[in-house]
Amino acid sequence: MPNSIVHFEIPADDVARAKKFYQKAFGWKISDPMKMDYFFVETRKEGEDGINGGLMKRKMPGQPFMNYIAVDSIDASCGKVQRAGGVIVMPKTEIGTGMGWIAAFKDTEGNIMGFHEAPTKHAAKKAGKKPATKKTAAAKKK
Repeated sequence: MPNSIVHFEIPADDVARAKKFYQKAFGWKISDPMKMDYFFVETRKEGEDGINGGLMKRKMPGQPFMNYIAVDSIDASCGKVQRAGGVIVMPKTEIGTGMGWIAAFKDTEGNIMGFHEAPTKHAAKKAGKKPATKKTAAAKKK
């Protein structure tokens, strides 16, 4: 089915306390492998039902728990939301190089949800490509 929920984010006032709570209550694996103060939350094993998500420091008062919907185009999806009566509350924003984009909307009932647009495979490979050095540039000229 298109537009499935693919990720969630849990904002926390005290990340260490929230991490301890979710690990103890549900046995979730929570780690920050990239050392960017954004913790990956693994709620399932490979092949099991469910989705994984993230845990982060709350960035603003009242920041809600977020579910992210996978879309092919955030621009097109924002248009559909607006035509259906929703409001865009965060415009399309790049997550990080090669990671895609997110946006958020408020539905007709006041609920906030997000969109995630994955980068194209070509763009993701290009983002991960190492810059050419003088040595490799010289080798290409030969």
